[in-house]
Amino acid sequence: MREIKLKRAISLPVLFLYGLGTMVGGGFYALSGKVAGMAGMAAPLAFLLAGLLAFLNVFTFAELSSRYPVSAGEAKYVHEAFKRPWFSGLIGWLVIFTGVVSAATLSVATITFLQDLLTVPQSLGLIVLIVLMGLISAWGVGESVKAVIVITVLEVGALFYILFSKGENLSQIPDLLVDLETHFSNGFPLFGIASGAFLAFYAFVGFEDMVNMAEEVKKVKTSLPKAMIWAVVGTTLLYVLVITTMVLTVAPAELATANAPLARIIESDGLMVTNFFIIISMLTGINGALVQIVMSSRVLYGLGKEKKAPKRFAKVHPRTKTPIQATVLATAIVLALALFFPLVGLAEATSFIILTVFSILNIALITIKTRGDDVPTNSKTYPIWLPYLALIGCLGILTFRIFG
Repeated sequence: MREIKLKRAISLPVLFLYGLGTMVGGGFYALSGKVAGMAGMAAPLAFLLAGLLAFLNVFTFAELSSRYPVSAGEAKYVHEAFKRPWFSGLIGWLVIFTGVVSAATLSVATITFLQDLLTVPQSLGLIVLIVLMGLISAWGVGESVKAVIVITVLEVGALFYILFSKGENLSQIPDLLVDLETHFSNGFPLFGIASGAFLAFYAFVGFEDMVNMAEEVKKVKTSLPKAMIWAVVGTTLLYVLVITTMVLTVAPAELATANAPLARIIESDGLMVTNFFIIISMLTGINGALVQIVMSSRVLYGLGKEKKAPKRFAKVHPRTKTPIQATVLATAIVLALALFFPLVGLAEATSFIILTVFSILNIALITIKTRGDDVPTNSKTYPIWLPYLALIGCLGILTFRIFG
């Protein structure tokens, strides 16, 4: 019987927008005010530092995904470097863990935003929301990605609205640079910038999920690396511009206490605009959670193919061309976490695990390159100093988080 494979339905522009949607969203909408509270007027530097760390790591993922364009990419990369099946399987399950916990966290955040507009029982809201997202994920990758792109356009558009609505405040930048002593009278907040960068990095998490769509991308060896790099650069520029506008519009201390910092920025534009931003905040949560469910199911599908998970999860439905059983399990775990487990501690642990996985993958690429493994035809390669720099960055911020 002929094996049913995933459908290659994703082009470079679509993949770029999908990647943008994996990063721009709930992380920035929820955490920008907290970062401003930590770093003050230097909050743009915190986001720039976090963006630089993401930029260094994206080259590692770009090269590895070009060499080995498969689902459950992280597990494959570790296997190719270390040839330890148990270790690569562990990495795959860690990636799934971070995905489902992140999806559950964003789902809870979405229902919390909804309760600012309507009175809805949280449990009922979570069940309806997560089941619907699971159905969209199972329907088909083209449909899932299209839903993500529609929401991405809205959430990115909302950020551009802030730039155009309050962008005149950017004219204060020259005065800010001239009068640094006034703004940093208590000294330059290096600790606050570092703390803010660690928190802001959560807003960049997501580009690594793109590698798990490898078997559904057209011209994958060239399209996937380009889309990943463009997505990280675009997200960094947008974040830095918007957070600069925010701290020049509203005092950082006020942003830190706002439940919806972006809505706080545009309160003067009227109730209708404020409610619109609350709705957009909800959509960012849905967007991020949907992306994580799709990613987790693809990693589980890949582990099933590699016999590091039950083989049933590698089955692709003949009509939808999606891994239905893997999607059902991922959705069920997200629902269980959202309903029954405290998520704040798990979400913080997820960020820590992601940076740990990044560190391991940088070591994996360094091992592959120094060992002189053959480079597959048409694969993208980058200088070896890039994964070394990325590794130093990951270990540095992890060390700061542990001992800072």
